Amino acid sequence: MLLSLNLANSSSSNNQLSPLATQRRLVTSHNNDAKAIVHSAGDFQWQAYDGNQMAFSVVYSTSRFPVEMNGDADIQAHDTLMQNVDYGIVLEGEIDILLDAGEVHSMKAGDVAVQRATNHQWRNTSNTKWARMMFVLQDWEPLEIQGKILGEDLGRDLAYLPLSCQ
Repeated sequence: MLLSLNLANSSSSNNQLSPLATQRRLVTSHNNDAKAIVHSAGDFQWQAYDGNQMAFSVVYSTSRFPVEMNGDADIQAHDTLMQNVDYGIVLEGEIDILLDAGEVHSMKAGDVAVQRATNHQWRNTSNTKWARMMFVLQDWEPLEIQGKILGEDLGRDLAYLPLSCQ
């Protein structure tokens, strides 16, 4: 899954929320002659969160690995969110990752966080500038720690995100 996130410490009223450049998605496929074509194209669809302090856009998702593309099966499965390992890449600005053990780590443009089923929070370090992140999410097998299986926790007020298929 590819997920994009805009973070701010001030709010705006447009769909994207931020003044950062609009992001666009192109999904390719094949025609009957096995030639590459664009299956669909469009601007990211943003979902505001946390009082318009940030917005999410699920850019694309698949439901298995390796990806099943025959008959455009991956396009049909795009509406699912899996329990996963997240690769969070800072594209714009500076962002802190806050971990539930109390650690705080600062990240700047180009930095990558590899989140292995961890509870976390993102915080924009600026009161005036927007920050943007992109995430690549990979499905994972159930994780057991001290005999307890960790479950999915999408956080508060995220009912618009689909639950995992697992």
